[in-house]
Amino acid sequence: MPKKRNRTFVIIGLGTVGSTVATDLARNGNHVMGIDIDEKPVAALSDILSEAIIADGRDEEVLREVGVDKYDVALIAIGDNLEANLLCTMNVKMLGVKTVWVKAINKTHHRILTKLEPDRIILPEQEIGQHIAQKLHNPAVRDYLSLGNGMHVINMLVPDDLAGKTVESLDLAASHDLRCLGILRGTDFIDCQTGSVTMAENDKILILGRRENLRDFSDGV
Repeated sequence: MPKKRNRTFVIIGLGTVGSTVATDLARNGNHVMGIDIDEKPVAALSDILSEAIIADGRDEEVLREVGVDKYDVALIAIGDNLEANLLCTMNVKMLGVKTVWVKAINKTHHRILTKLEPDRIILPEQEIGQHIAQKLHNPAVRDYLSLGNGMHVINMLVPDDLAGKTVESLDLAASHDLRCLGILRGTDFIDCQTGSVTMAENDKILILGRRENLRDFSDGV
C-alpha cells in the first residue's frame, strides 16, 4: 500500500489561536506555512514552522506569490480586523485551497462568513467557554467533543455506585437515546457494543448523543 501523503497547512494570522495551531501541526510533522502582517510573530515561529512569511492576507496576488494556492488546508486566524479576515477568506477560496477553516470574531461575523461557505467557522472563545462550563457543571464529565449536527461525545468517569454493573443496565438507547462507544480502562479501550461489559471503578465511559440527552443522563447518575 502506498504511503499516505501528509497534507500541507497554511495558517494566516499568527495570534494566540493561529500560532498555537501552527506550532502543534508542525510538531506533529506537518509542513506548515505561517503568514502574518506583523514581523514579530513571524520571527518567533521562523525556527518552528516550515515557512514563516510576512505578508498581507488582503492581497490575493501576494498570497499567490507565496504559494498559498499549493496548500491543502488554510486556517484564517485573523482575529482583530474584520475586513482583513473576510478579504483573506475570499482570497484563499478564490485561489482554490481545498479546505478552508476560519476564526470568527463574534456571532455577527459568523453569519457573514457563512455566505463565503468556508468548510468550518470556529468561535474559539465560545467553544472553550462551553467546554469549561460542561466540566464545571458535572465534574464526572472529564471531557466532551462536539461532532456537529447537535451530536456530542462525552468522556465520563464511572460513578462509584455503577462499578460492578453492566453497560446494558444503563439502558442508554431506550431511556436516553444515547449510545456507548466504549470504555477506557487505564490505557486499554474496551468495546461495549454488546452491553455485557461490566464497568469498574475509575473506568471512563464514552457516550454518544445529543447534548440535552447527555446532560440529563450525566446529571441523573
